[in-house]
Amino acid sequence: MMKNRTIFFQKPVCIAETATIAGPKEGEGPLRNYFHNILSNDILGQKSFERAEIKMHIYVIKNLLNRMRLTEDDIDCVFCGDLLDEIIGCNYTMREFDIPFMGLYNACATFGEALIIGSTMINAGYMKKVICSTTSHFSTAERQYRYPLELGSQRTPLSQWTVTGAGCSLLTADDTSRIKIVAGTLGRVVDYGVADANDMGAAMAPAAMDTIVAHFKDTGRNPDYYDLIVTGDLGHSGSRILQKLVKDKGYDLGDNYTDCGILIYNREGQDVMQGGSGACCCNLVFNSYIYSQLKRGKLKKVLFIPTGALVSKVSSLQGETIPAIAHAVDIEVL
Repeated sequence: MMKNRTIFFQKPVCIAETATIAGPKEGEGPLRNYFHNILSNDILGQKSFERAEIKMHIYVIKNLLNRMRLTEDDIDCVFCGDLLDEIIGCNYTMREFDIPFMGLYNACATFGEALIIGSTMINAGYMKKVICSTTSHFSTAERQYRYPLELGSQRTPLSQWTVTGAGCSLLTADDTSRIKIVAGTLGRVVDYGVADANDMGAAMAPAAMDTIVAHFKDTGRNPDYYDLIVTGDLGHSGSRILQKLVKDKGYDLGDNYTDCGILIYNREGQDVMQGGSGACCCNLVFNSYIYSQLKRGKLKKVLFIPTGALVSKVSSLQGETIPAIAHAVDIEVL
């Protein structure tokens, strides 16, 4: 059933298992004990950082299949995306697997998009097992959206650090886990006129507010329904903007709210400016730390809102403002 922008799954979809691989910097952060694997270097013996990102993606999908004792034939589809031109990271990853593939792109909100689409396909009865995954890499993202690292460009105080890592979730129609996707609220493209490509938090906060408010209205819930409300990668400054925007709409996110870009790094000790970002920022935090807390029963109701800035280096150089999107996923222990 769908009400306005929110899909309520008639039978909640099971998140059976997750797998993650984190970069060296991420492995030095506060969530290091939750990641399944941590890289010692971010080039992985490859000729380019793009090839290293592809290798991470291949590894994390294989790791998930091996841990669940599944074969490629057991998976109906992989829904995945990355930040590279034409999502080449996913395209080249999936040529290594004999599995149907649907490539997605909503920038750093792609993982939320994948979870909602995968859950919809399972709930409708078309598929039984799907994998949702994303990757990002600091060095490929810098080249993609800003400048080559060799230029040594100075980072601005409002900038964020793109997360290096890969992660995936296995969604199933089988009742193999109590952790379920109950509903998903679809985002709209929102543009408040922010043009600073180094201030992604300010650009994405209005889209996050729009989706969160829509979710509360569609469900009739308040923020205190959830044990945790967590956005994707607004960082410290963007999160403060979001809290004010949501409060202006009549909702107080309170102490239950935080952001994956805040959680993944130690801001003072790791020199990451406003925190983490990237298509794998929210993915890595959810598939390691948050999923672990759900399994242990420390969290029972989570509103997960990946956020994405729909921008490119070309659009920024042409003076365009930055539109953004956010999708909300209601995940509960049932």
